[in-house]
Amino acid sequence: MTLDISSAPTASDTTDHAPPGPGPRTRWAHDLSASLVVSLIAVPFSLGIALATGAPLTAGLAAAAVGGIVVGLFGGTPLQVSGPSAALTVITAGLIAQYGWQATCAITVAAGLIQLLLGARRVARTALAVSPAIVHGMLAGVGITIAIAQLHVVLGGSPQSSAIADVLTLPGQLAGAHPPALLAGAVTVAVLVGWPRLGRLPCRAGEFGARLAKVPGPLAGVALATALVFALDLRLAHIELPVWRPQTLLPALPHGPVLGLLAAVLTVTAVASVESLLSAVAIDRMSRRTGDLDRELRGQGLANLVSGLVGGLPVAGGAVRSTANVRAGGRTRWASVLHGVWVLTAALALTGGLRRIPLAALAALVLVVGLQMVSFAHIRKVHRHREFPVYLITVLGVVAGGVLWGVAIGAGTAILLALYRLTRAHVDVGTGPDGTVTVQTHGPLTFTTVPRLSRALAGIPAGAEVTMIHDGSFLDHAAYETLHTWRAGHQNAGGRVSMVTRRQDDEVLDPDGTVRAGSSPGPHRCRAWTPWVGHHCIEQQEDPHGRLLDGVRVFQLHTAPLIRPELARLAREGQTPSQLFLTCADSRMVTSMITNSGPGDLFTVRNVGNLVPAPHEPGAADDSVAAAVQYAVEVLEVRSITVCGHSGCGAMKALLDGVHEHPGPPTPLARWLRNGRGSLDRLRRVPAEFAARPAVDVVEQLCITNVVQQLDQLMANPAVERRVEEGTLRLVGMYFDFATAQAYVLDRAAGTFSPVEARAGKRTTGIERHTEDPIGTGPDVRPNTASAERVNVDDRVPVEGGEEGPGLAA
Repeated sequence: MTLDISSAPTASDTTDHAPPGPGPRTRWAHDLSASLVVSLIAVPFSLGIALATGAPLTAGLAAAAVGGIVVGLFGGTPLQVSGPSAALTVITAGLIAQYGWQATCAITVAAGLIQLLLGARRVARTALAVSPAIVHGMLAGVGITIAIAQLHVVLGGSPQSSAIADVLTLPGQLAGAHPPALLAGAVTVAVLVGWPRLGRLPCRAGEFGARLAKVPGPLAGVALATALVFALDLRLAHIELPVWRPQTLLPALPHGPVLGLLAAVLTVTAVASVESLLSAVAIDRMSRRTGDLDRELRGQGLANLVSGLVGGLPVAGGAVRSTANVRAGGRTRWASVLHGVWVLTAALALTGGLRRIPLAALAALVLVVGLQMVSFAHIRKVHRHREFPVYLITVLGVVAGGVLWGVAIGAGTAILLALYRLTRAHVDVGTGPDGTVTVQTHGPLTFTTVPRLSRALAGIPAGAEVTMIHDGSFLDHAAYETLHTWRAGHQNAGGRVSMVTRRQDDEVLDPDGTVRAGSSPGPHRCRAWTPWVGHHCIEQQEDPHGRLLDGVRVFQLHTAPLIRPELARLAREGQTPSQLFLTCADSRMVTSMITNSGPGDLFTVRNVGNLVPAPHEPGAADDSVAAAVQYAVEVLEVRSITVCGHSGCGAMKALLDGVHEHPGPPTPLARWLRNGRGSLDRLRRVPAEFAARPAVDVVEQLCITNVVQQLDQLMANPAVERRVEEGTLRLVGMYFDFATAQAYVLDRAAGTFSPVEARAGKRTTGIERHTEDPIGTGPDVRPNTASAERVNVDDRVPVEGGEEGPGLAA
């Protein structure tokens, strides 16, 4: 059974009436508001990046203005906001130290020209072929390097020439820290960390904090630190904004070895391009748009060309600014353009105020940004895909030897790991009761597996009858000669050898060479749901506990041996479900059966009436569901939440009977049912409907209306609201009718529940996943491996030989 959630509703789809599309005036209002928010983030951020590179601070503002205006006008991702890049900080600092500032501007111009050429050649997609482990490792390494260097500035000192030197001199810097600088940096860090959490304060303080948190955290942190330094009259180094002089900022030809200069240009080009394109993909997914990556690359190239000519830092698309733009309501490319205009205005008109900012506050801002580049979510993902060695070596290489060396070492490690996995094979030898021997090989047999293969074959008794089964993978000449030489020798000794090539469709070879059994070659390796024989067909026991233990014994005897390898893998790796399934506690509701899912697929929450208590519900407060939702969204990082109701729900009947309003002290059940009052109110105002049939009765209509209402109440959870707005979480409404064994999914366009129809020729082994990754890893879709099956005219699925019917797709 397959639940297709590609058309599942988002938050806006669960409202009573969908608003009409925004007009031009509304779009301009949103763009204007978003541009102001992003510019308030960009100004301190640009100054901090310039400070970290050692460039003139005006170079950061120039890059932000050019990136916003030029890429905004000519880029292919309308909502992406470009400017000075944290990922390029270490590279730019090294170039300035080696060649000087004006020569670095010339390198930026050259990098822009190459980007224009690559965009014209339409090769932008090839930049996305870089291993995510290398990209994330590079960003984490750069972030660590930035954080260590800026920690010296926060402590009142100056960074050294390399990350290793910064680490070695850090103890002495800690011993001689400058208290005023440390105070300004600590205030900035505290505000940056605590600012997004103001809305979590209790009672009215939380409401005021939520309104206050709308001010960008970087601006608040730097502003409060500056105000504190000014109020206490602390003697600190402040930023210096030099007067813009073209003769000192315009590019000049660098002097040095040609190969070194070429490597510098290509490094800036590669890092800026990959970061911009990955950010563009993530922003397109977040905004549910489709951009033109080649045009985006040309826009980035033009921006770097202009930025280098006017004395700005290298430009790249930034996830921080772009995400802020989407969250603030930016609708068109004019939000980015206006942001650039506001940055330019600040650089020209607010120099007096900017000169009051202490260096320690800017350094603290960049330090926090650097630490945020080390993403634990990325670490979990690369570890899940067994790419952590590549990630770790890239991080260490970037910190120890710089970006170029770190990426090169990481790429070499990735190639070696891929070769190792390519040559990884298993040879299993089994002896039957009658003395026959079966040799099974899994994976490509190459010269590297010859020693392992020879040892396995040498252990077979002479004269034994042997069946050798190869799974159809690659067989090179060395392995072929080994097999046939052994067969000839074994046959000469009186043995018999049969060689068979048999591809097992239900076997999976993991990247580490481990063979997994399952009903599909995808990540879901559990066998599909087998037909259940109801307890009305078997001998009943009067003792329910005894019947339960009998079921456990059957599981241990038949199911446990089949599922043990999969559960062992989950025990090692931990749970990584992609969906939260919230449904009723009704005993007839078997979630694994109706979704055809297995261990590790669904994070399930069940309660009476599949209710999601709204915050501050009078007399019905409950945090258990909210805690489970928060854990699923923030810790497990699920990518969809399904609220599933069902027919004949006793909780809905009790709501209609007014159990929650009975006089006298409320029972626990009555208090819980008060969480369904919003569904009753919605039933009176805008009851939900089926697309193809009327509701059987008012109970069924309340059941489906309750699903829609609970989707709305889910949006009151701050974690859910944030993820939905980012475009990384999808909300799904579902209803299951027991009498007909029919599932329905809330149609996002029509606002009605449509039946999930049997589709011949398509079946998967679980909920089909249509998900999004903010960093560009692409969708995780389970492959379809089942053959087509027949569906009767009356929509019943014939079940033959103990096999389940075909999958269902909405």
